[in-house]
Amino acid sequence: MTTALAAPDPAVLIAGLVFAVLVIDPDHRLARANPVAEELFGQSEARMQGKPIAQIAMFEEPRIAALLTDAEAQFVARDLILGVEAGHRRVNLTCSPVPSHLGWRVLTFSEIGQGERDADGDERVELRAPAVLAHEIKNPLSAIRGASQLLERRANDRDRPLARLIAGEVDRIAELVDRMQQLGSRPATPSKEPCNLHQAIRNAISTVSTGRDGAVSIEEAFDPSLPPVAADAATLEQVLINLVANACDAACDAESPRVTVRTRFASGLVFNAIRFGKSTRLPIEIIVSDNGAGVDPALRDHIFEPFVTGKTGGQGLGLALVRKLVRDLGGRVSHERDERAGLTRFRINLPVAEGAGA
Repeated sequence: MTTALAAPDPAVLIAGLVFAVLVIDPDHRLARANPVAEELFGQSEARMQGKPIAQIAMFEEPRIAALLTDAEAQFVARDLILGVEAGHRRVNLTCSPVPSHLGWRVLTFSEIGQGERDADGDERVELRAPAVLAHEIKNPLSAIRGASQLLERRANDRDRPLARLIAGEVDRIAELVDRMQQLGSRPATPSKEPCNLHQAIRNAISTVSTGRDGAVSIEEAFDPSLPPVAADAATLEQVLINLVANACDAACDAESPRVTVRTRFASGLVFNAIRFGKSTRLPIEIIVSDNGAGVDPALRDHIFEPFVTGKTGGQGLGLALVRKLVRDLGGRVSHERDERAGLTRFRINLPVAEGAGA
């Protein structure tokens, strides 16, 4: 006989939701926030409690700001620009009054472009498209390369370099296609092996530094007390190589070019990621910062999308691949620009290895 289980407490259900939830009291002040809301707004629930909602969720659309002060308003709004401490986010918003408690409301926020699946549960087009293109391109590429090799054998000395040029360009395109396929592959199960975070960072820094002239200073600011993270070391190193190399490129034109890789335990915030049907805390944080000019403001909301780049001649696949690999690890990556400090920061949040403590 199956024993009936008690229904989960509503607070537990809200804490496990994949979107941000805020509970607003009749005075338009925040009463409760779930972990995803803490992540979205960059503040802990304790820090936000009692603040007017207008000081927490700032919208460029005046009508939305006015609706948030209407205790009886019920609405759904899509593709809004939300101002938070770390910058701006594009979100969908719902506002629902609580019928049994006059003046109380529940707000939900879902970030646009952050999920890997759409509302129907299908893989996002941005991840499907590279895989489809790769499949269609690879076969004719093989034929072109074979033809170029045949031409090289038959060509005279004057024309042989042209045949080699064709082969070289085909190889370059093939490498790009391989990276596109990585974007389109299905998420892998995150490794549960304990990984030495700082060793992975040092390996990445060493790889990036090799072959560079040392003009950009790469500094470490590590918290030595951090426990091991749950991650595949090779995948994490690939992510860090991308971010550190990008940071060095971004800082190279600064007067005193500097890249800093910092690690810390995010004790003030509880980062959650919903992966494989369960909620996972992500308290281990890696911050890669540079003092370059920063990403073009027009691109900042899209830099993790494929084929979006601010680099001359860039392919726009590096950061899209970083986001996919971090998600495959069960983590989260985000970007922010601190104009006051003149710094661009990329943050990676990862889970603690099982049994390592927190």
